[in-house]
Amino acid sequence: MSNVAKRSSHAVMLAAVAAIAGCTQTAPPDDQPALRSGSAEDERACLAAVAGQTGNTVSVLSSEFSEAATLVMVGVGPDRAPWRCLISGGVVTEVMSTVDEGAL
Repeated sequence: MSNVAKRSSHAVMLAAVAAIAGCTQTAPPDDQPALRSGSAEDERACLAAVAGQTGNTVSVLSSEFSEAATLVMVGVGPDRAPWRCLISGGVVTEVMSTVDEGAL
């Protein structure tokens, strides 16, 4: 392969890498629906548990089913502060805020 062909190939690869690097997305767009693979029953149980602990309005941000436990992310209050709820076999096993209070 000639030097010109090698340089051209190298330039194409660099351009491709640069194009791909600019395509990362760290958060879903606001108009994209939340991930909801947990059951409606699990989501309701977590909403009740978080509302009981916080005394505030709650909404499901996302839910993710796994055989070990379902993770339900709950938004609390008007700013939808994120809380984590784990539920397994219909029993809520963990409720906690995911806000870094040390950073507040």
